[in-house]
Amino acid sequence: MRRPVEGEVHVHYGQIYVESDPDSFGPDLQESFAGQSAGLCGAATPGALWLSTGLHTGSVGFTVEVHDQAPPLDQAWEDVVEASFRPVSAGSALVQWAGEASWDLALEETDYRVRYCAQGMDEAHRQDTRLDDEPQLDCYLLQFWPAPPAPDRVLKQTSATAAYWHDYARRQPAPPTPAERAEAERQARLAQEQAEEERRLAHER
Repeated sequence: MRRPVEGEVHVHYGQIYVESDPDSFGPDLQESFAGQSAGLCGAATPGALWLSTGLHTGSVGFTVEVHDQAPPLDQAWEDVVEASFRPVSAGSALVQWAGEASWDLALEETDYRVRYCAQGMDEAHRQDTRLDDEPQLDCYLLQFWPAPPAPDRVLKQTSATAAYWHDYARRQPAPPTPAERAEAERQARLAQEQAEEERRLAHER
C-alpha cells in the first residue's frame, strides 16, 4: 500500500477532484453523478471523480491510498461510498478547485474500485469556512484497488450532508452510453468543421 496524498488539502465550493484526461477542463457536477445511487463520489464522467466535502472553503484532512486488494473498512468513518473508476491516461492526479494545486497519484490505466470515506461533514457544513488557525473540522480517505467495474453503492450513511448528496445523485438521469457519447462527439466535430468551412468561404468572398 502507498499513500500519494497525506495531510490537508484546500477545497472551494465543497469539492475536489481526481482527473486523468489532459484535454478536459474538469468534471461537471450533474454529469459526474448521472445514474448513480451514491452521492459524495461522482464517477460517471470517464476518467474523473467529483469528491464532495462538508466544508465549503478551507483546508480538510485528506489521505489517498492505493492498495493491491480491497482493504478492510474502518467503521470509525461516518459516511462511506464506493464506485468504479478507470483512468483515461497515465497522468492521474488529485486536483484542487480551478487547478490551484495537484498531487500525482501514479495510477495505472486499469479498472479500480474506489472507496471514499468521510468524517465530520455536518459540523464542517455548519461552519462553512475554516481559517488557517482554526482546528480541523472534517477529514476524508480515498482508497483505490484493482477491481472489475461494478455499480456504485452506499456502505454507510450517518450525516445529513451525505444524505443530501445521495438524494441528489438518485435524481440525476442515467449517463449517455459509450455509443451515444461517441455520436455526440461526432456531431460536435461535424458542427465545428461546418463552421470553419463557412468562415473560410466568407473570407474568400
